[in-house]
Amino acid sequence: MMNKDFMAVFPGFLVTGELEELLGTVQVVKVGLTKDKSLLRVYLESSQWIHKKHIFALEREIKSQFFQGTPLEIKIIEKFHLSKQYTPKNLLKVYRDSILTELREYSIFLCNLFQTATIEFPESDVMSLSLIDSVIAHEREEELLQILEKVFCERCGLDLKIHTNYKKPEMSGARKKSELRLVQQVKNVVAHTQVGEEIETAHEKKTSDMGVKVKKKTKGSGQYLKAHSGQYSGRVNRSSNPDMIYGRDFDEDSVDIISIEDEIGDVVIRGKVQAFDMREIRNERTILIFQVTDFTDTITVKIFVKNDQVPDLKPELAEGSFLKIKGKTAIDTFDRDLTISSVWGIKRIRDFRQGRSDHAAVKRVELHCHTKMSDMDGITDAAVLVKRAYEWGQPAIAITDHGVVQSFPEANHAMEAIDADYRKKYQKEHPDASKEELKKVSAPFKVIYGMEAYLVDDQKGIVANSKGQSLDQSYVVFDLETTGFSPVVDRIIEIGAVRVEKGQITDRFSTFVNPQIPIPFKIENLTGISDDMVMSAPFIEDVLSDFLEFCEGSVLVAHNAGFDMSFIEQNCERQGMKREFTSADTVAMARFLLPGLNRFKLDTVAKALGVSLDNHHRAVDDAACTAEIFVRFVKMLKDRGIEDLDVLNEKGSFSEDTIRKMPTYHAIILATGETGRVNLYRLVSETHLNYYNRRPRLAKSLYMKYHEGLLIGSACEAGELYQALLRGAPKQEITRLVEFYDYLEIQPIGNNAFMIRKEDVSAVNSEEDLKEINREIVKLGEKFQKPVVATCDVHFIDPADEVYRRIIMAGKGFDDADNQAPLYLRTTDEMLEEFAYLGSKKAEEVVITNPRKIADMVDKISPIRAGKFPPVIENSDTDLRDICYNRAHEIYGEELPEIVKTRLEKELNSIISNGYAVMYIIAQKLVWKSNEDGYLVGSRGSVGSSFVATMAGITEVNPLSPHYLCEECKYVDFDSDEVKAYAGRSGCDMPDKTCPNCGAPLKKLGFDIPFETFLGFKGNKEPDIDLNFSGEYQSKAHKYTEVIFGAGQTFRAGTIGTLAEKTAFGYVKNYYEERGIHKRNCEIDRVVKGCTGIRRTTGQHPGGIIVLPFGEDINSFTPVQHPANDNHTDIVTTHFDYHSIDSNLLKLDILGHDDPTMIRMLEDLTGFDAQQVPLDEPHVMSLFESTKALDITPDAIGGCPLGCLGIPEFGTDFVIQMLLDTKPKSFSDLIRISGLSHGTDVWLGNAQTLIEEGKATISTSICTRDDIMIYLIGKGLDSEESFTIMESVRKGKGLKPEWEKEMKEHDVPDWYIWSCKKIKYMFPKAHAAAYVMMAYRIAYYKIFYPLAYYAAYFSIRASAFSYELMCMGQDRLEYYMHDYEKRKDTLSKKEQDTYKDMKIVQEMYARGFEFEKVDLYTAQAHRFQIVNDKLMPALDTIDGLGDKAADAVVLAARDGAFLSKDDFRNRTKVSKTVVDLMDDMGIFGDLPQSNQISLFDFAKIS
Repeated sequence: MMNKDFMAVFPGFLVTGELEELLGTVQVVKVGLTKDKSLLRVYLESSQWIHKKHIFALEREIKSQFFQGTPLEIKIIEKFHLSKQYTPKNLLKVYRDSILTELREYSIFLCNLFQTATIEFPESDVMSLSLIDSVIAHEREEELLQILEKVFCERCGLDLKIHTNYKKPEMSGARKKSELRLVQQVKNVVAHTQVGEEIETAHEKKTSDMGVKVKKKTKGSGQYLKAHSGQYSGRVNRSSNPDMIYGRDFDEDSVDIISIEDEIGDVVIRGKVQAFDMREIRNERTILIFQVTDFTDTITVKIFVKNDQVPDLKPELAEGSFLKIKGKTAIDTFDRDLTISSVWGIKRIRDFRQGRSDHAAVKRVELHCHTKMSDMDGITDAAVLVKRAYEWGQPAIAITDHGVVQSFPEANHAMEAIDADYRKKYQKEHPDASKEELKKVSAPFKVIYGMEAYLVDDQKGIVANSKGQSLDQSYVVFDLETTGFSPVVDRIIEIGAVRVEKGQITDRFSTFVNPQIPIPFKIENLTGISDDMVMSAPFIEDVLSDFLEFCEGSVLVAHNAGFDMSFIEQNCERQGMKREFTSADTVAMARFLLPGLNRFKLDTVAKALGVSLDNHHRAVDDAACTAEIFVRFVKMLKDRGIEDLDVLNEKGSFSEDTIRKMPTYHAIILATGETGRVNLYRLVSETHLNYYNRRPRLAKSLYMKYHEGLLIGSACEAGELYQALLRGAPKQEITRLVEFYDYLEIQPIGNNAFMIRKEDVSAVNSEEDLKEINREIVKLGEKFQKPVVATCDVHFIDPADEVYRRIIMAGKGFDDADNQAPLYLRTTDEMLEEFAYLGSKKAEEVVITNPRKIADMVDKISPIRAGKFPPVIENSDTDLRDICYNRAHEIYGEELPEIVKTRLEKELNSIISNGYAVMYIIAQKLVWKSNEDGYLVGSRGSVGSSFVATMAGITEVNPLSPHYLCEECKYVDFDSDEVKAYAGRSGCDMPDKTCPNCGAPLKKLGFDIPFETFLGFKGNKEPDIDLNFSGEYQSKAHKYTEVIFGAGQTFRAGTIGTLAEKTAFGYVKNYYEERGIHKRNCEIDRVVKGCTGIRRTTGQHPGGIIVLPFGEDINSFTPVQHPANDNHTDIVTTHFDYHSIDSNLLKLDILGHDDPTMIRMLEDLTGFDAQQVPLDEPHVMSLFESTKALDITPDAIGGCPLGCLGIPEFGTDFVIQMLLDTKPKSFSDLIRISGLSHGTDVWLGNAQTLIEEGKATISTSICTRDDIMIYLIGKGLDSEESFTIMESVRKGKGLKPEWEKEMKEHDVPDWYIWSCKKIKYMFPKAHAAAYVMMAYRIAYYKIFYPLAYYAAYFSIRASAFSYELMCMGQDRLEYYMHDYEKRKDTLSKKEQDTYKDMKIVQEMYARGFEFEKVDLYTAQAHRFQIVNDKLMPALDTIDGLGDKAADAVVLAARDGAFLSKDDFRNRTKVSKTVVDLMDDMGIFGDLPQSNQISLFDFAKIS
């Protein structure tokens, strides 16, 4: 016997948490190694019992830390020396889960046998074990008894006799047959498969380890079914079987994909295609690559086929197809993953999944469902839940996410689709039904809109049962130590009390109490109280009366009084003592009197008040400390004029800050109609704006304020009623809670089974305990006439989907993520079976009758308010007309040209008649305000298609056809042949001319953009006016909307950030890697799909402003909140994603952009008005053809052949290549190139190919969306249809067959149709024109004001400018550029940005310009300056000198010269590292290191 501390035997062993504490009680008594050195046995002894999960963990850690990489196994044999408080019955209560864990590891059959057994103790040392009568029970009974005797007697040192008997199984005949069939199948597997041999071998080893002797069973022959090894390489289908789609027929049964772990030759699988791809290779052949999942795992299949076979096979292998495949497993040399290749055959099969359906005659309603919007907790789309409930025939389903309602729009879309389908069927059955009648028709199904709120009980006073007692009367401040948290099952082990009278401590009471049950290890560690210390103490039956006598006539006071009082009241009830107490809670007092604290634990409050606390968690010391706190609180209360407990309750009502710090409980809130919907939204807004602290908290008082039209239910185990029952709250407290709710909720046992595993939930030790809580809730429902409903608390729709939630929770750090509760949507029969223990009648009531009763109380409503609600600006129609005509006359003269007048009238009539004038006036006010403040505004989108927008000053783009205009005499030319030759192009491309009337030079205007692109041919397309304000002016523009509409009428457009595929991939990959599980990449891809789209956070659109009309409540449309729930910002966003409401409320796009900012800086530096830049300046145009205008050669700038580096829209490698390919000659060409570059699948693989093949040119290819409509109208198609086709193509929706047919009938060439079908997204011409105008102006400055251009570019557009790399001379720059070029494939994102900026600096050096050294007293923080015909960089270009530090340097420099580098550091707070870097670059010049003058310096001065 060695008897050494564990750490002495295993020095350096690393362990944390509870296991670390337990090892402090452990002695190693023996270590033994088997002769073959394959097994190390470690014998431990401890004064505390240790859960088997910790023993298993210890075995793994010893192996990992000391014997990693060796075949040695570790086996721990533990023995416990327990106190006399442990009887077999007491031990079973606490050790049962450990026994189950041990049995589960040993044999799942024995585990189930023990788990379902009924256990009683007729005598203290006799266990009566009633097993469910079954084949397995009879076969394994002896084995189970040996294990239990070993655990209780040998391991725990108890005397125990075990008697067994059998009870009838509570199961249907079908389940009996199923069990017998299962047993037979298991025997067959064991007898006939190698897997069975492995199971038996493992079982024999385990029984040996457990010391259990069992009879050996005869093994079978272990036959294997061998698959064919043939290969197929010929025709698509060589079988007469109509289901065969490739290869030869085959009959073998499939295997689960999860069982395929290596190259095992031929296999047969079945599954669903989850992804398909194809790659064309040489010799007219193609690889078809598709991923197949059978939902146990996923594998990739590859087949090589001839190109002419692809059209037949591709649709058969499409995503969603179900296939059976025979082929050979092999490691793919390209993907380095196990795949199936050499495919013998593929045939189509039906969906083999066992889909669940609800077959009940009367179906249930689920009232508790979470979606992907539910705080990284639910993983199912709302639409999927709604559709499933409807398909099952259930009459309704409730959506109840945690604290939010962001899934409502999606649920509503699903509901609308269901109603639309139902309406179509109804119309078929009732062809004579009128439109009005059809409008009223809807499916017999509804979505119930609700929320699972985080409820705060602010209705409970500081003092319970106050009688108006004076603060000067007698108070007993007391504290208890207990064996746990439940007064029902746990016991008091110590009472400490102090009497306080008139602010003075006058008496004390202290005693241990024998709980007659063992004190848990955690409690012993926390309190220092052991079983030995209480064994000789009196029982509570003797102590309680003494304590009550000590308290006679006093108000009781405790810290977290609810806990301590519940134990006192429970013990009074247990002993038949009727008592009525007044109790005050010092936690609630602290919240009232010390609002600055974030936590209100006893030690925190004591520290805040300067009260000493020794021996925390000992009742006598905690009571004394609490008494000192109470005395000080009494003084503080009197200082506030509070003299009695009634006034304390009245004045101590909870503030917003207090509510944010209080504990929360779950509660389900359902809207019964429109009033309830709006009130629900008010609650969401209030809880997010005013009560958010980690979660949106809903005070009961706030709920009562807005409770009209709402129902509230008690929710899950996290609800306050369930928690009150768990902790054994007094009856009056239970009554108070029940009366608050409209209905009560119970859930399946599996939902709450985690509490059985949790050691700190002492009230729950078995499933029977959970059933008893549910029965208690049912009884409360009966007693208080509250309907009780059974819900699933749905977090995923099907049992198999738990893997997604498991991975998400593991990624969030939950240590019990792998123990997922069965939180799936259940059928009526599944729920009836689940609650059968309540009796069939009661089960039907809670599962079917009551939920349907709740559903019947709810109207069928839409969560999105119907209709359009634009803001109203008085006289907007008249004002818009006046503004446009005034400007038109100003430009075109008193007598407007017919084309101008006609276009204006057409647009104004359309805009005003459709109610859009107000939008134009708003945009006009914003743009004019920006222009007035010195900032140009660029238009985005198709607003430049509107001539009214041009005349209103909203856009600079003139959409009229090209024309000449004389500003002097107002001569115009729209109609000459020379002008008409430029139709469809830009007026600025026309040749210069002088006015034939007065000789003045003519202006060249017009971009030829049809208005219909913007608002459609009927003028009823919703206008979208997007504006590019200067980035530095954007916030002012946002603020100005409040001036226009009034404070509280504008909100930022909210966005919802969900789990992206890349992030989800990280979650999935980490999950499997941390558990040492290898998964094929295709299986990871499958699981990733199930994890994406889950809400992570909220945000705001970069420029979107939602405008609320006067007189409307935003909550009738959407709740509101702060972005990302940031309580420190005054920005308020819509709670719904803005897309959900942008058809109801006006959304303005006030975006920030660099171009207007850059132009403002250029104008400030040069004094030249950017609007005077001619758009036909030949030097500027030459930048897109060569570098000649810059007076440099391509060699000087790294071989770049063009001069457009750093020009917005045209400076990227991608667009430079486009310019080289297209060789633009005019402004019109640049617009088309801009359209191509911003589209998706418009240039690459589309226009580029067509131009290369000679089928199209830059002028004829599709470049902007307008091209399609104009071209089709020109081909003779109907104008409205042409517009519809354009809209479909530009959104990536392609062409309908009937459109394609009509286009061909009108001689639209095949290449044009092909091009339309490739496009995914297209730019409008007006957008491209606006962008190119800005770019052209900036390019002008680049040529004629180069230093100003580079100063503006580096200040505003450069994202990674580095003083050290770029400003120390051209040679140093090019040295680093060469280094970056050598490793271009491995550059980080920052290095890529740096290299982009380097190219502009290189160009600047090549043009003969240089940088001026930074001067600490003249350099600006963020802007470059022109100094001595050189550029002085901004301070923030110095690496490590961020924005704030740069500002600090500027401010410090204003206060006078720096005396030394140390002085610089002290005044600017810049780090020493940065100071040293600045010194190395010579920025400090000869500035000394410190202020001190040495003797040598002094001598020199003398």
